[in-house]
Amino acid sequence: MASTSTFKTTSPLRISSQISRRSPSQTQTQLGFNWSYSFPILKLSPSSNLTKYNSSTNFTTKAFFFQKKKTSPSPSPNSSRPTKVQEFHVYEINERDRGSPILLKLSQKPVNSLGDLVPFSNKIYSGDLEKRLGITSGLCVLVQHVPEKRGDRYEAIYSFYFGDYGHLSVQGSYLSYEDSYLAITGGSGVFEGAYGQVKLQQVVYPFKLFYTFYLKGIPDLPTELLGKCPVKPSPEVEPSPAAKAAESHAIISNFTN
Repeated sequence: MASTSTFKTTSPLRISSQISRRSPSQTQTQLGFNWSYSFPILKLSPSSNLTKYNSSTNFTTKAFFFQKKKTSPSPSPNSSRPTKVQEFHVYEINERDRGSPILLKLSQKPVNSLGDLVPFSNKIYSGDLEKRLGITSGLCVLVQHVPEKRGDRYEAIYSFYFGDYGHLSVQGSYLSYEDSYLAITGGSGVFEGAYGQVKLQQVVYPFKLFYTFYLKGIPDLPTELLGKCPVKPSPEVEPSPAAKAAESHAIISNFTN
């Protein structure tokens, strides 16, 4: 880096005298932005070369001032990405056999407070409760304790794992005292490219939850995942005995455990 001693100061009088010695047209060009100032004349012997220079200069000047605004290309009308909405129903049930959930009281306060963490993993079943599909796995960060509603507000980040079919990831605000909507942030396998939202319904907090996924961006899901007509959420709902026992006809291929 250059030191300040390398810079030379210039007297204002010298600058003024330099400007005054210039021709009027040049001074006007410097200070008044007079665009009628002519370009230097090139001494070219062939007239064709002079014509070529003038046309090139005119083109460059016009292109600078009259260049058309570039527009972004419009999306292809033949895009193959599916846009229809598919509904997909899933039950999440805590059968109290996975050591979940765990409350990590990072706030060190007697009541649930900002910063407390809740890692969890529960079993998931098809909407008709006839098949074991896999598990959930994720983390909730407590954002606000809401005593008047006897619950809490969390920021939730978690995934649903469906064996060989892949997984779905979601994120958003999870309310323990009422229904919540979370964003579908992506997936893998048959869920690759998925987006949309999922509705989370509290059935029995925190042991039974019912999800309705509104999926976009993916082909039709396999019938095995969709199941039949979903069972209406209620505190009494239970998986079928075969699904609960993970019998071969009541599970999906290589279901995640």
